[in-house]
Amino acid sequence: MKNQRQIIRFVIAAVIIVGTVTYLAITGANAGKSYYCTIAEMHGMGDKAYSRSLRVAGNVKPGSIHRFGPRADFILLEQGKELPVNYMGSEPPPDTFKDDAQALAMGHLGRDGVFHANQLQAKCASKYAPVDPKKQADKPATTAAVIVTPTR
Repeated sequence: MKNQRQIIRFVIAAVIIVGTVTYLAITGANAGKSYYCTIAEMHGMGDKAYSRSLRVAGNVKPGSIHRFGPRADFILLEQGKELPVNYMGSEPPPDTFKDDAQALAMGHLGRDGVFHANQLQAKCASKYAPVDPKKQADKPATTAAVIVTPTR
């Protein structure tokens, strides 16, 4: 009889542990999800846009960046749509975060219409632009050679 009670207690404890781990795994996976969308798609989401973690990309509107230490307020442009963004992350915006740079903001849309970002990625558009073939053809080809002669 005592052995049977120990087995029942063990089974109950195992069920509680497995249930807790499953619950934590499901809620953790849902909390880590973020939806990538365009500015137009975000505005078309209705009330869902306010409750989801979102990633929104666009180009930084020239002259819209206002930095305050690690914070920054700016406007993203994408296909004629504008989105005011308030970035308040643990680190200051990256060095490549400038006017006309492509930026990806991760965070939540507020009821005030401002996107509240807690992460920000940016790349400088001019730095990663493809090389113009006309300019490349005008440049003379340069090659370098190193001749190594053995010494005795």
